Amino acid sequence: MNRYPIWVYVTVAVALLLGAIYTLPNFFGEVPAVQVSSAKATIKVDGKVMDRVEGALKAASLAPTAVTLDATSVRARFTSTDDQLKARDTIEKALNPDPTDPTYVVALNLLSATPQWLQSVHALPMYLGLDLRGGVHFLLQVDMKGALTKRLDSMSADLRTLLRDKNIRHAGITRDGNTIVIKFREADTRDKAKNAIADANADLTLQERQDGADLALVGTLGPLAQNKIQEFAIKQNITTLHNRINELGVAEPVIQQQGTDRIVVQLPGVQDTAKAKDILGRTATLEIRMVDDTPGGLEAAMQGQAPFGTELYKERGGVPLLVKKQVVLTGDRLTDAQPGFASDTQEPAVHLTLDSAGARIFKDVTRDNVGKRMAILLIEKGKGEVVTAPVIRTEIAGGRVQISGRMTTTEANDTALLLRAGSLAAPMEIVEERTIGPSLGAENIKKGFDSTMWGFAMIAVFMIAYYLMFGMISVIALAANLMFLVALLSLLQATLTLPGIAAIALTLGMAIDANVLINERVREELRNGASPQAAIAAGYERAFATILDSNVTTLIAGLALLIFGSGAVRGFAVVHCLGIMTSMFSAVVVSRSLVNLIYGRQRKLDKVSIGQVWKPGNQ
Repeated sequence: MNRYPIWVYVTVAVALLLGAIYTLPNFFGEVPAVQVSSAKATIKVDGKVMDRVEGALKAASLAPTAVTLDATSVRARFTSTDDQLKARDTIEKALNPDPTDPTYVVALNLLSATPQWLQSVHALPMYLGLDLRGGVHFLLQVDMKGALTKRLDSMSADLRTLLRDKNIRHAGITRDGNTIVIKFREADTRDKAKNAIADANADLTLQERQDGADLALVGTLGPLAQNKIQEFAIKQNITTLHNRINELGVAEPVIQQQGTDRIVVQLPGVQDTAKAKDILGRTATLEIRMVDDTPGGLEAAMQGQAPFGTELYKERGGVPLLVKKQVVLTGDRLTDAQPGFASDTQEPAVHLTLDSAGARIFKDVTRDNVGKRMAILLIEKGKGEVVTAPVIRTEIAGGRVQISGRMTTTEANDTALLLRAGSLAAPMEIVEERTIGPSLGAENIKKGFDSTMWGFAMIAVFMIAYYLMFGMISVIALAANLMFLVALLSLLQATLTLPGIAAIALTLGMAIDANVLINERVREELRNGASPQAAIAAGYERAFATILDSNVTTLIAGLALLIFGSGAVRGFAVVHCLGIMTSMFSAVVVSRSLVNLIYGRQRKLDKVSIGQVWKPGNQ
């Protein structure tokens, strides 16, 4: 007889239960919300901000369904878009009294309406792509000339340090367009410098030139070095955008390179284009400068008369600080920043790691400025803020820097995160922006849902009409396959797009093929005179090899699309590959379990309901 061990039935039941639980969140939809996040690097969103948001909404007689605080933002949910828009204006006025210098980003968003009991078991809906959910699309142009200029400026500083370490005197190092000009008084000195620079920097091509009364070396970057700098600029800008947007809690942003000098940014669910620009505008430049402790300088700067070569900034808490304009180090010299504890006092600290050039510069600066303060600034949207301004206790060599003092563990974590986020390797500008409204996304979802359901219904009608009870079992297995696929996508928090919906519809057609093979094999065994129980066993066992071969070959094609494809093609391939794996389980294990439950316990089984079976000799 056809019977499974009890553990197989339990496994199938548990799989169906888990599939139902993790599929369920996708039916609750989304609710309009207002999201409040920090617009400045040194401002943190905490419980006090949430209290201010709740107080502002209460004063305006607006009742949110929930106000929650996560790691980076406060989110207030509402029942209607009218309340959402009113709340956005109310919160904006309460938190940003000066519109020209906003402290917080107040943005419209859509949040999942999944009940708390499902969220407690991490049952969340799939992310929807830009074409289904709506949102904003930006195309950013990276200024490659700016990247080369920034690199040449950095190399100029490195050459000054190199020649000083080698005790080689020069008459000045300047950048002239895309070249670096180093002037000398004597030919022997120029030759020594040429050899030293050639040994230290292979990317720089040096040529000798007579510049009036001076002798000069003109350094230029070769085509290969320029290409490396441009590739690095694109990669670093993409990484920085990822860090900043992820901090703001935008669900599943798409940030990828397009061509040689452009970056595509897609923010699903963000309805406000202006606020989306604010999100992109949060990319900051990290700078290390020295603090000007000249007596009377700070007081003069606060009266609007800052000493020459200085600027007035504010530390955390609003304390004014006078900082020199000369930049000692920039963020491209920083390779890592991690929170930790000071080795001597065991108080919270931030540990920085610099590259080789940055380590040399930092060693010289700290040696010459022991006892003075050094400011670490983040420049955002043309405005700078001091993250921290520690006192230099001793010369720091080796590229390992420790920042400590007046810092809590939380502040150390926040500071490390800000410094890790890095700076842009090259300036960018928005050359294309596009907004996809939620109504268009809802229409795409409806059309995709209808096409999938109509396809499922047509397959179900055919299978039940042609295979009767076995057709019904095949339809149940197909429904289980669809549920498993949606549950997997939800569990993996994958992003569903229109190509993904197309892959689901295709998976349904391919999945039923396995059941057709099984049913036809059972019919063939019955035609050959096998008993119903033997025909069922032989049908499943002998059809399995064919099912496995066909699915493996299809999976190979799907993996090729996943590896070599991009964008929409990869979205299609992910759903396609997952659908093949779920169809194997549902078509073989789930359907066999149902057949065993219906027919397996009958000792004397005369016939099975599998449609018309022609046998030799039948008239």
